[in-house]
Amino acid sequence: MLLNSLNDFWSGFHLGALIDAYIPLLLWTGVGLIFSRFAPQNASKILGVALYWVGVPWQLFVLARHTEFSDTPYIPYVAIASLIISWLLALIGWQFAKQEGSDRSSLGSFILATMLGNTGFVGLTLTNSLTSANYADWAVLYSITSNVAGNYGIAVFIASYFGKSEIKPPWWKLLLDVATVPSLWAFAIGWYTRPIALPAAIESGLDVGVWVTIAFALSLVGLRLGKIEQWTSIKPAAIAAFLRVAIVPLAIGLVATAFGLRHDPRLILTLMSGTPTGLSVLILAEVYNLDRDLLISTIAFSFVGIIVMLPVWIICFG
Repeated sequence: MLLNSLNDFWSGFHLGALIDAYIPLLLWTGVGLIFSRFAPQNASKILGVALYWVGVPWQLFVLARHTEFSDTPYIPYVAIASLIISWLLALIGWQFAKQEGSDRSSLGSFILATMLGNTGFVGLTLTNSLTSANYADWAVLYSITSNVAGNYGIAVFIASYFGKSEIKPPWWKLLLDVATVPSLWAFAIGWYTRPIALPAAIESGLDVGVWVTIAFALSLVGLRLGKIEQWTSIKPAAIAAFLRVAIVPLAIGLVATAFGLRHDPRLILTLMSGTPTGLSVLILAEVYNLDRDLLISTIAFSFVGIIVMLPVWIICFG
């Protein structure tokens, strides 16, 4: 049976689709790496803040306006369950990952690196390439829920709590940080303005802006990677990446199987829950002064990890 699965996998595997998915990743990350040689020290800070306040809100605004949802009522619950599972695993994994000199910022960064996946770019690209278009709404709704509830909801609370100072901020300040996240407001505006038709040129410009945001976000990865002088966070980054791309999707895949899901629906949930650590952690790192080295190292390890794990998920849950 395993041999048949392997044969089916390789006979139906479209390597070109994966290559197309990773070309932008390598291209724009490379641009950031090259630019890091000449960029001033605060360049990543400026770019991260710009993405936080403009780029990502733009992306969620467009996604909210242009997506139609079918019968996918429980997908948001799966996405939120994945965030909770990741959070719990991060708290357990930190007992093995922490090292001498680790502080509150390192713990917060480890939790975010484990929790937040790149569902908006890598996740949607992989599901579009490897699953049927009939279930495209599943992946999009998962991505939106993950971004709104996780990347710029729960994540802001965690980043604010662990990143600003050694002094614990008051609870109302944490709630205020979450309530004022620009991406949440952008998503709400995009959703409630769906009935309002915009000129075709404007709609086209909004779509172009999404790709510009992706390019700048990937360049931020290269920029931060190029600024790392010492890889001091290899151990916690490797553990966080392992939890992110191996343990969390395995748990979601097994739960989906237990609930009777098979083939594309199950594979979509597995892939979306096991995407590499999201670029949003770098934006949060710049805004809330988190452990940037740990986060960028986890992104690097998790991208390598998804290349290794992708055939496993297709064979086991595809």
